[in-house]
Amino acid sequence: MRTESTTPWIAASLDELIAGATDRTQLHPEDARSGAVFERLTINGEPHFLKVLSADTDWIMRCTGNTTNWEFKVWKAGVYQRTPDVIDHAMVGMSLEGHGPTARLAQLMTDRGADMVPPGDALVPLEHHLGFIDHMAAFHARFMDWHDDIGVRDLARLLQTFAPETIAPELLVDDVPGPVFVANQGWGLLPSLAPRLNALVREIHHHPQHVVDAMRETPMTFVAGDWKLGNVGRRSDGRTVLLDWAYPGEAPPCWDLAWYLALNRARMPQTKEATIAHYRSRLEHHGVDTTGWWERQLGLSMLGVVAVFAWEKAVGDPAELAWWEAAAFDGASWLG
Repeated sequence: MRTESTTPWIAASLDELIAGATDRTQLHPEDARSGAVFERLTINGEPHFLKVLSADTDWIMRCTGNTTNWEFKVWKAGVYQRTPDVIDHAMVGMSLEGHGPTARLAQLMTDRGADMVPPGDALVPLEHHLGFIDHMAAFHARFMDWHDDIGVRDLARLLQTFAPETIAPELLVDDVPGPVFVANQGWGLLPSLAPRLNALVREIHHHPQHVVDAMRETPMTFVAGDWKLGNVGRRSDGRTVLLDWAYPGEAPPCWDLAWYLALNRARMPQTKEATIAHYRSRLEHHGVDTTGWWERQLGLSMLGVVAVFAWEKAVGDPAELAWWEAAAFDGASWLG
């Protein structure tokens, strides 16, 4: 096994990637819902974590259109190695066996289980939350003006991830994934709970490029794509652990922020508005001038994230649904 390096280690096979591994134990993480296989193992006396996935068994890959293993492409291109020091991606190496939807991607990571945000409903400590947002801003600042020339996630397609048409095939399998089942319920409720929002979101599902084209009139960066707390942790030295770059690609900086707000709202120790203000101040601190584009990009990012997760708001707190409905229509006002 390779030690940490500035050059991405690509093993020829899974066997090579985990050569010498002992104490292999299959895991079922509480927050893992995609269909990937997880193991904890020991290599050279050090604890590691292994994730193996393929589009033919991973419903998230299918729903996002990820049939070319985006994380592998990002790893191969050296993007992980360019992250700022405040981010610990924990990745050691990858192997890719096969081609197309049946290809098997293996990701070997240093085990950061002890550093991850614990599952549950407790609020995240304010210091940790503020650190996550600061480090998110530092991450985005490092990659400002990044352009996708490696062929990863398409932002327009991402807006359709949970659209009724996208999840329809997943509803036909014997064991319907939990998030897909709930998404189907949410879409069924949304027309009666928020008919105007439902109409707006369905329009975006049918014409996502309109929103993306508007986003592209504002600055773009590289985003890891899934800042949910299940993927985030804090090292003892204050660095942020950021795992599972499942939706990597070119996007507005505010995209990751809006995603974080949508998925972590129940455990955030401050309001969405305060979190937004903190992110903008830290983005400025890290050298990004937000003059002239901030309000538009934030609004459009909120609108896009609502298109992805409106179903989740429909099955939750009515006040939360109302907040996101207002944010979505504010974002829609920036469309030409």
